[in-house]
Formats: sequence, structure tokens, C-alpha cells
Amino acid sequence: MCVCKSSTCASAFLIASVNVRSTGPERFSGDGNPRESSPFINNTDDNKGNLYDGKNMALFEEEMDSNPMVSSLLSKLANYTNLTQGVREHEEADEDEGAKNPQMGTFIGVYLPCLQNILGVILFLRMTWIVGTAGILEAFIIVTMCCSCTMLTAISMSAIATNGVVPAGGSYYMISRSLGPEFGGAVGLCFYLGTTFAGAMYILGTIEILLTYIVPSAAIFKAEKAEEADALLNNMRVYGTCCLTLMALVVFVGVKYVNKLALVFLACVVLSILAISKNEVCLLGNRTLQNHGFDKCMKTEIIDNVTMTTKLWSLFCKGPELNASCSEYFSLNNVTEIQGIPGLTSGVISENLWGSYGPAGMLVEKAIPSVPASDASQDKHMPYVVNDITAFFTLLVGIYFPSVTGIMAGSNRSGDLRDAQRSIPIGTILAIATTTIIYLSCVVVFGACIEGVVLRDKFGDSVKGNLVIGTLSWPSPWVIVIGSFFSCCGAGLQSLTGAPRLLQAIARDGIVPFLQVFGHGKANGEPTWALLLTAVICECGILIASLDAVAPILSMFFLMCYLFVNLACALQTLLRTPNWRPRFKYYHWTLSFLGMSLCLALMFISSWYYALVAMLIAGCIYKYIEYRGAEKEWGDGIRGLSLNAARYALIRLEEAPPHTKNWRPQLLVLLNLDSELSVKHPRLLSFTTQLKAGKGLTVVGSVLEGTYLTRESDGKRAEQSIKSAMASEKTKGFCHVVVSSNLRDGFSHLIQSAGLGGMKHNSVLMAWPASWRQSNDPQSWKNFIETVRETTAAHQALLVAKNVDSFPHQERLAEGTIDVWWIVHDGGLLMLLPFLLQQHKVWRKCKMRIFTVAQLDDNSIQMKKDLQMFLYHLRLNAEVEVVEMHDSDISAFTYEKTLVMEQRSQMLKQMQLSRTEREREAQLIHDRNTASHAALSDKTDATPERVHMTWTKDKFCTERNRNREPNASVAVRDLFNMKPEWESLNQSNVRCMHTAVKLNEVVVNKSQGAHLVLLNMPGPPKSRGGDENYMEFLEVLMEGLNRVLLVRGGGREVITIYS
Repeated sequence: MCVCKSSTCASAFLIASVNVRSTGPERFSGDGNPRESSPFINNTDDNKGNLYDGKNMALFEEEMDSNPMVSSLLSKLANYTNLTQGVREHEEADEDEGAKNPQMGTFIGVYLPCLQNILGVILFLRMTWIVGTAGILEAFIIVTMCCSCTMLTAISMSAIATNGVVPAGGSYYMISRSLGPEFGGAVGLCFYLGTTFAGAMYILGTIEILLTYIVPSAAIFKAEKAEEADALLNNMRVYGTCCLTLMALVVFVGVKYVNKLALVFLACVVLSILAISKNEVCLLGNRTLQNHGFDKCMKTEIIDNVTMTTKLWSLFCKGPELNASCSEYFSLNNVTEIQGIPGLTSGVISENLWGSYGPAGMLVEKAIPSVPASDASQDKHMPYVVNDITAFFTLLVGIYFPSVTGIMAGSNRSGDLRDAQRSIPIGTILAIATTTIIYLSCVVVFGACIEGVVLRDKFGDSVKGNLVIGTLSWPSPWVIVIGSFFSCCGAGLQSLTGAPRLLQAIARDGIVPFLQVFGHGKANGEPTWALLLTAVICECGILIASLDAVAPILSMFFLMCYLFVNLACALQTLLRTPNWRPRFKYYHWTLSFLGMSLCLALMFISSWYYALVAMLIAGCIYKYIEYRGAEKEWGDGIRGLSLNAARYALIRLEEAPPHTKNWRPQLLVLLNLDSELSVKHPRLLSFTTQLKAGKGLTVVGSVLEGTYLTRESDGKRAEQSIKSAMASEKTKGFCHVVVSSNLRDGFSHLIQSAGLGGMKHNSVLMAWPASWRQSNDPQSWKNFIETVRETTAAHQALLVAKNVDSFPHQERLAEGTIDVWWIVHDGGLLMLLPFLLQQHKVWRKCKMRIFTVAQLDDNSIQMKKDLQMFLYHLRLNAEVEVVEMHDSDISAFTYEKTLVMEQRSQMLKQMQLSRTEREREAQLIHDRNTASHAALSDKTDATPERVHMTWTKDKFCTERNRNREPNASVAVRDLFNMKPEWESLNQSNVRCMHTAVKLNEVVVNKSQGAHLVLLNMPGPPKSRGGDENYMEFLEVLMEGLNRVLLVRGGGREVITIYS
């Protein structure tokens, strides 16, 4: 055992006493990307002063700031917590944070909350009706589908919950950290909306129990039987709004009281279920009667040997007299009284086995013979039990599904659990298993014990207005009624408590900018503004007023949430992410996919239009977060999926080169930076955007001179500078900055190595070195020519933009032309580029003109026809013009330009020779290993004098005009006068200059007013001795033109006439 020095122990003690929390803003790493606070490496807490002072680990002491000792790391981990303040319990904020330790176990912390949330309003108010309407078999299928969905989701959730520490925040935290901020925000808000609408459903259930079963006389709006449904909805709206206001006030005043009452409400639920252990139903013929206005199920009765009519007679006849006019059906059929709950041995199970769906207003009838009436128009005014809504299988699925939600209740309390990784899986799965058994048992018991007409009587009118499920209770129906009332109240309060905290957690994560105001609250963390928004949304659900209409809405949002929980688990499993190591081992990606498919199927089964609306809402939130949301890096599964998809696509791309039909310029843009590391020619990026329109690959590269160790920080600054320039110019692509010993090698490295696999550039875009003549260092234009040679050797196309700073930015150009001078065929890139430019709004109004040159032996008329046919097959719209350039004598102007060029070249060679000699002396002094660095850094102080051009602009214009005069005698006289100087000229240079001058005259004459001129770029000379002459030829070729794009093909066809 090693004993540390006192200072080391003190340091370890100080580090251990620091409690690292992440409730503050997220920190940023050196590359500008946000990262979550962590007790691991690169921590920026205030303990940097605790430097290591021992000797045992001296070898690592320089890296102690960024890579702490294991002992320090473990002590930090022991104190590490990542609680989201927006979802803390209210009383936690009031107490000392360090004094409270989570003590909840599996039973109290997970099992009971899940049980309370799952067993609720649907079980008490709609379960019997669902069984009666769907029949035992179909009800069994509904319950099995919904419970299977939640069980599979719970298995996926257990895997995610046990894959590391789950802070308070529960399901939202799990989804967002597994699927990324976009999915996390979208699903988090869907879960929030589902929880909010669940609150509305529970409140509507509370009011329905109150007004239908407890205090029917409290109804404000009363109506006759025909308008009874509308009056009930209005009562629900008024009382529901009052109840919502009261509940919101309770939540605002103190959440701790809601939590204290939770166990009381749960006890009511359990007692109600246990109490479910004799009511008669009156039938007229085969029709069920509402047992409200009469006490005896008979038409007449004998009192003191006198036949008297009953109250039931008065409901169907116009008077109490025996000869009064009565309803035809009442006269033709007898009244019978049957047991509402005949019991298990009655054989009623066979009648309830199959469904009995029907439209709204359909009479609830028993399958016994009766005499039909000829006129049924008055039936709606009679006290028959009828369907209040049109019932069908998919509707029942949507109404039933909210009864199995609530499986997230345990994970939402993860911050309060003693061992969340153990409690969440066990508690949640046990709660779902328990409730599944309860629901399936209820389906069988209800179908086997209760008469079918009673089951289909939604509001219990046939059993004196009692809750149907209450007819089974002992000792009194009030046990169920009161228990279900408090159950709905408790669930509503829990929803109004949880939803604002969920919204506050999303707002404080900062992924949805417009929600940030809801991250604020009272001083103790109570989400006041979030509670206000929750109450407003909840009120919208209450104004719908129908429990049956609200239930499918919240089903959609919960199903959406469960779908993405399954997706998260499946993705993490399939991608085999190194960090995916859940302690819960009983999961498989096939189960997650099955759960996801079941969720999607249930969404469309319940309501296809609600499903589409929910997906549209989630999609809009996703795109909004993607477009405007904060940048977050949570190590999510979607990013891993993107990496895998990219790897797969790159491997497939490399299998074969792209076909000509798929060819598009994949650009490597070579940028120059100034001394401040700012981009010299940002318009080059604008032109890239216009040429690419966001399609294909764009790599923006630049080179810094030096060594990587000394200029690493400059490299990152340069990268940030280029990225900001790309953002301002709306250029989508990648940035790559290389630090190299010299610029030429750096650009060569970029041309060779930029891109990855099949996603490599096939074209290079760069700016013309406009000041190459004035530069004292010939290396600038030599680098340019070497780049031309290397792109040719790499079989890559080259685009060189002259006067790039005058190219359009974002402003749309007026009508004009893009002129293409097609001198030699090099793959068709010259014709493809204008077409690509015309797809962008800046160049859309420009027309394409194609010029080609005809020699003396060519048939210019036929050439024009052939070119037009070629363009027709290429599906390109362009004007065609053939320019005739006949062989002519070389002018004095051409000779003079060549003479000036060679004189300047000779002078520069002499100056370079003297410089080389001085450098050679310096090299002898230095060691051979550092010779290459010294040769580059040891620059001469002597600045050579500027070479003045002997050919001025005035002389240039005069000579050009002289050449155009019909009388050539002056030119002949000059020819003889200057003959001795011209004899020594290189005839190859003279011919090249002649081509440049003549071609420039034609291009200027035809295209001086064009918005852009595209020219074939001639290749550099094979001998490096003529490099400077090559620059002169290109300069002469482009003289007098504003925007020029020199194009050099990559040696392959890039455009085809075939489809």
C-alpha cells in the first residue's frame, strides 16, 4: 500500500469535497462544440489550483490538469449528480441539497406510482361499455394488444434506464440522450402534450362521475331527452373549467401536498377494485329502459282488486287511464324484468362473446323476440337506452389505450430512487404484469357476470343511474363511485404536477428557443409559466368536453413517445455503440422493433387522421429544432446511425466510379488567407454555392505555412474563420486546413488526400493570382502552375476564376449571357457548368451562348448545324455561333509582347540565380536534418527593383489599331525596323502568343458584355523553364474581360446524350 505525502492527500481531499453539478449552462470544448459537464477529463471546475505535488507520478504531472489521477476521478464520481432542476420535486428545492439522499425503493418508488397511473378513469367509466360493445373476444384482443405494447416498451425503457445513471427527468432525458436533441425535443413535447391532455381526460372523468352518479341535481344545463347529450357536454365544460382552476391552484400552492395525497388516492383505487365482488333491469320487448322515472317494472298493478296503471305507463301513454292512447311498441310488447348481474353460472357469457356495434341513437336491445312497431319516429322521445356515439372497433382501441399508459411514472421519479437501475425495470414490469392480469380478468368477469344490455349502457341508466361497475361492489355501489372519483382527482393532479416540470426540463435544455421563457419559475424552482401554459392546453381538452373524444388524442401522443423509446433501444442495440452496456439483459432489438411496429399500428388503428396530425406536429418540431435549435452533442443514437449509414454508403461508392450520368462537380475549393487568417476571396465561396446549390461534395481547404506543433492554434482559428465565411456565404460542405512546411506541398497534400473513399473531389476551384506580376516572390505563380500540373496528373478538373471579387454575391443578375468558348473538347465540362449555374436564382435569367472556332479548312455552316444537333441531344438550350479564325501573319504587336515577356523572364532568372547562391552558402552551415526548414525561412533582405514594362497601354492600343488598318505598309516598315530584336525570339513562344492575342481579340469582340465567360484553359508547358511564359499567355488570353472562368477538364466525359 502506497502512502502519499500530506499535500497530495490534501489535494485529493479538496477534490473529493467538490460536488460537480450540471445545472448551469453547458460548457464548450476547444473546438467550439458544446459538451455536457462531466467529472471526467477536461473538467473546468475551480479545483485547478490543486496541483499534484508528489514524486511517484511525476512523469504525468504536466497532464494532471486535463487527465486527473484515478483517485481524484473516483472521488468526483462518488459526488457526481446531473439533476435537471426543472424536474426536481418541490420539497427538494426547499431543503438543503446535500442533506437529502434518495431513499425510495422499488415498491414505493416505482410499482405503486405505475399502478396508480395505469389503473384509472377508463377502468371505472368505460371498461364495462367496451366489453359489452366489442364482446369478450374482441375486448380481449384490445387489452392484449395495448398491454403488449406497453410491456415491450417497458422492456426497451428498462434497457435504456439501466445503461448508466438516469438523472431526474425520466423518459424525456432517456429519449433525448439516446436519439439526439431533435428527436428528444419532438418526442419530449409530444409526451408533454399527452400528459397535459391526460390531465384534461382525468378532469372530465371526475366531472362525469360527479354529475352522473354523485350529484345529478347539480347540473346547470338541463334539457329534454333529445338534447340531453348537448346539455351534458355544456355542464362538463363549466364544471371542468372550475375543477381545472382549482387543481392548478393546488399545484401552484404546493406540490408536496399532492404527493402526500397520492397514497390516499391509490388506496381508494385498490379498495374500489377489491370491492368489485343485485340489480334488476327492465325490458320492454327486447329494448332496455332507462330506470329513472318509475319504481316498478310493470305496466299495471292490482291494488285492492283494482287494476291501476304504473309510472311506467305514464311514460309511454298520454294519461294514466287504461284506455289512454299509448305508444304502438308499448302496446304490442310486454314488460319483463331480468337480472342485471345474473352471475357466472347463468350462461350470459355466450351472449357477450361477440360484439354489438352500432350507430349513434341505436337502441340497446337484448337478443329475444319482440313485436316491431310500424312507426318508430317517436322512439327517440321514449325512455329507451340508446348509443350516445357511433361505436366501432378502432374507436374502442383509441378510447381504451389511455388506461394502460402511466408506465413512465417510475422512470420520472428516477432522481428519488435508491437504486434506479434496479428499481425501474422490476417495478415497471411488475406493475404492467399486475394491471394486465387485472384488465384481462375484468374482461372475462364482466362478460361472464353482467347482462349484455347493462354492459352496453354506458351511463348506467338501466340500473337507476348507478355506475355499472358499481353494481358489482360490496357493500354499496358508493364504494366504487367515491373511490373512482378520488382516483380521477389524484391522477389529474399528478398530470398537472408532472407536465409543467417536463416542459420546464425541455425549456432549460435550450433545444427549443421559443420555449425558454417556460424554463423560469418561482425562486424555489416551481414552474409557474409552464403551469400556466399547461392549464391553457388542458382547458382546450376540457372544451372538447367528451371523454371519448379526448382519449384518442392523448393516445396518439403517448404512442408516439413509446414508439421512439423502442426505436432508441433498437438503434443502440443494432449499432453496437461502445457505450451501450445496459445492466438489464432481457431485451433484444427484435422486441424493440416489434414494440415500435405495434405502437405505429395502434396509432393508425385508433385514428389515422389523429396519427397523421401527431406525426406532423412531431415532424414540425423536429425540423424547427434542426433549423433553429441549439447545437447539442449528446452522443445520441441517430448520430451513430448517420455514421454507419455514411460508412456503408462510402464503401458502396468506392466499388465503382460514378457513371457519366451521375457525374457532378465535387469541388475542392482552395482558399488563400491573409495575415489575420481571414478569407481573401469570400466570393469564391459564393460562386461555389451557386454552382453546387447544396448538392454533392464541397471541401474548402487552405494551407498555413509552418509546422503543426507551432501553428496548431492558428490552424483551428483558420478553420473557424473559414467556417464562419462558409456560413455567411451559405456554402454547405467541409473545411480542411493543413499546416505544411511550404504552400506548394500543402496544396499538393490537399489535392491528393481531401475527401474519403468514394466521396473524393473530382474538381478543384481556385482564384487567379491577379498580382503575380507585381509579386517579388515568384513562388506565388509557381505554386499556381504546380497546382495546375497536379490536378492534371490526378485526372481532376480545374476551374480558375479571374476577378472573382467582382462575381455576384446573392443579388440576382439581370438578363444577360453566359458565354462558353469551346476551343477544344475536354469532356464536356464547359457545357455542363453553365447549366448548373442556371439552376441557381442568381444566374437563372442568364442565357447560354456557345462559341466555337473554325479554321480555314472547316465548313463553318456544317459545324453550326452539328453543334446545334449535339446540344439538342444534350437537352441544353443555348445559342450557337461559329467564329472563323483564318491563318494570318504574326503581327508586330505579338512580336513585341513576346519580346517583353522573354526580357522579363530573363531578368527574373538572373535575380533568382543570385538568391540561390546566397541560400547555398547558408545551407552549408546548418545541419542536414534542418536544411529544408532553413532554406525556406532564411529569406534575403534585398528587394529586387521592380521591372518596368516596356510595352505601355497606349502603345498597346496604338499597335492594335494599326494592325486593323487596311493599309499594312506601316506594319511592314516596322517589321523591317525591328527585325534584329525579333530574330532571337523563341518561335514556339511567338506562336503561342499569336494564338492568345488573336483569340483574345475575338473573345473581347463577342463577349465583352457577357456576365461570365468560360474558356478552355490550355495546359502548362512540359518544361518548367517556360512556366512564366505560360502565365503571360493566360494573362493575354483573358485581357479586357471582366468575369472569366478558365476550365480544364479531368480527362473523362462528364455529359452524355443518353438517358
